[in-house]
Amino acid sequence: MSKKLFIAEKPSVAQEFAKALKRNFSRKDGYQESNESVVTWCVGHLVTMSYPEVYDPALKKWAVETLPFLPKEYKYELIPAVEKQFNIVKSLLNREDVDCIYICTDSGREGEYIYRLVDQMAKVPAGKERRRVWIDSQTEEEILRGIREAKDLSEYDNLGASAYLRAKEDYLMGINFSRLLTLKYGNSISNFLQTKYSVVSVGRVMTCVLGMVVRREREIRDFVKTPFYRV
Repeated sequence: MSKKLFIAEKPSVAQEFAKALKRNFSRKDGYQESNESVVTWCVGHLVTMSYPEVYDPALKKWAVETLPFLPKEYKYELIPAVEKQFNIVKSLLNREDVDCIYICTDSGREGEYIYRLVDQMAKVPAGKERRRVWIDSQTEEEILRGIREAKDLSEYDNLGASAYLRAKEDYLMGINFSRLLTLKYGNSISNFLQTKYSVVSVGRVMTCVLGMVVRREREIRDFVKTPFYRV
């Protein structure tokens, strides 16, 4: 008997899907299963992009001469802390009795990226039907509507492509600028802080947030008291 596999982004969301389906699920290691369905989950990201030294061991040493690092093909690897759950999800995705996969990761670019990386690493056969569940909340009514109206995953290929592109942009920015600024300013920072070494971390989000914090701190330090009156 063929079964439908529902894969959520987090265990708590998978639990809500299991409740909404109202099947007689039995708990297994890393998933729940009934006669008709299987519900499993990622734990956020299960797969990540490989560091430069995976491409070439010589790149483990940071040097200006090796920058910028711009790979022609990107490599991916499992995150060690969640490798067990990945293997569980992989085995379920490739089970012969699973003929339809419902992707229930969060409705957005990041959720799309999380599943597609798993699908890519698990080498799921192309012939299996993949349907995308897109919901705005985790109420029973909304979950059932999302399952009922789920579209073929190919409908979201552009979203998936944009997710891969953003991840590559973040990766290239972080790898190259973190190394460059560390090589240029790391020693000066270490001397000032009196530490053995310092790494300057650069990232699309962290750098902007740090800039906001620094700007606000400067405003506080430069604040000049002035009389204030109120009627």
